[in-house]
Amino acid sequence: MTAMTTGAAGFAARYAGLRDQLPGARIAAVAALRAAGATHFGATGFPTRRAEAWKYTDLASIAQSAFAEPLIAIDAAVVLPPETGATRAVFVDGRLRPDLSSHAGSVGADPAAATSGIADPALPMVALNAMLFEDGVLLDLPAGTDGGTFDLVSATDAQAVAFHPRHVIRLGAGATLLLIERNTSAPGVGVLHNPVFEIDLGAGARLTHLRLNTEAPEAFHLATIAVRCAAGATYDSFALNLGAKITRNEMHVALNGIGAAAHLNGAQLLDGARVCDTSTYLDHAAPGCASRQTYKTVLAGRSRGVFQGKILVRQIAQKTDGYQMNQSLLLSEEAEMDCKPQLEIYADDVKCSHGATIGALDEEALFFLRSRGIPKDEARILLVEAFVQDAIAQMPEEPARDAVRAVLARSWKAA
Repeated sequence: MTAMTTGAAGFAARYAGLRDQLPGARIAAVAALRAAGATHFGATGFPTRRAEAWKYTDLASIAQSAFAEPLIAIDAAVVLPPETGATRAVFVDGRLRPDLSSHAGSVGADPAAATSGIADPALPMVALNAMLFEDGVLLDLPAGTDGGTFDLVSATDAQAVAFHPRHVIRLGAGATLLLIERNTSAPGVGVLHNPVFEIDLGAGARLTHLRLNTEAPEAFHLATIAVRCAAGATYDSFALNLGAKITRNEMHVALNGIGAAAHLNGAQLLDGARVCDTSTYLDHAAPGCASRQTYKTVLAGRSRGVFQGKILVRQIAQKTDGYQMNQSLLLSEEAEMDCKPQLEIYADDVKCSHGATIGALDEEALFFLRSRGIPKDEARILLVEAFVQDAIAQMPEEPARDAVRAVLARSWKAA
């Protein structure tokens, strides 16, 4: 275990000390990627609320925390989600565990794969990731391949560690894949999980990306997902957040080819003083593309939810069809939801809309259920589940919907 690092200066010092030992140190493109990340992160540090993109989410508690970063993952007893029979890659503390995995593709073994440039290197958390990534899944499907279901598991039970996996997923023309990403950590364990996904979809490819976050309430999860879609490609995403003290899911999707599509959906159920920030950036850069976003947030206690959704329609992107909806359910007077939908349109033949609603449980529906003999707490759970189901129904694959429902039933009802 290395010495504890605190704040941006601590991470910069760690990079300086390990620069020549990190994967790809002797590969010019990788070294340049890391150096650029160090420059960007050194200039900005952890983003503050003075930055417009971070105005609703305060990372001061992360910037002031101390983290160690293990050089190797050694705990064979780490608790993992149940196996599903799918191809599986298990990462413990951000590093592939071959003994727990059936997939061997690893960015640690091929760090040059992380130099595609899909993720913006100037983003602060991407820059931090570029400095210090040691591993990540490398998944490359040839054209026309049906990849079936792939389980990507990230787990830890180490205390106060920070890890920065860089996952690279490439689908050739016409390839298909259901990717189920499961993030978990042991109760009472405070970690910083800072993953970056670089996803490249060839013409007509289709990726369904299911993200299930059940990390401990002490964890910090700051994810950046960057997607590039060629003509006719489709990126379907659903994120279910039931864990972590602070979560940020930042998604950048570029629809670069005619007829590409993106569906970004999710649900977050928050309690205590937890924070979940969903920030999406959809770039319609070609004609005839469509995007759909549906996010549901349930807030109890003093929790705080954030939804920032921006749709950019470039001048060339005629016949764009873009839609986003964010709906929030407040179960407490102390809970807070911040919404900031944005449309930036430079084409004149488009159909774009957005909406947001914030409300409380329907008292008449609650009374109806209680009058049928259902206890108050169970009635509230039923209404919350009904509220969330609309977002779950947006997923096209039944196995994905089943996986979300199973996690939701275990975690939400247990709470």
